[in-house]
Amino acid sequence: VTGASFFVFSGALKSSSGYLAKSSIVEDGVMVQITAENMDSLRQALREMKDFTITCGKVDAEDPQEHVHIQWVEDDKNFNKG
Repeated sequence: VTGASFFVFSGALKSSSGYLAKSSIVEDGVMVQITAENMDSLRQALREMKDFTITCGKVDAEDPQEHVHIQWVEDDKNFNKG
């Protein structure tokens, strides 16, 4: 489990790169590079306030290296209104 001050999601990862997604630590945050298709799914999940999981690692790897889980918890609907 990694805690971070911020997250950056980039939808610029090409399908031809050989990766499902890539994550890296940037200063005190985390950057996650995903495909444009995955970015569309992430945006929809955030709009609907639904949990979302991004699997990182090479496409042909037997076991994925890591997962990025976006989870909603109770009372978040009242946070940062307006």
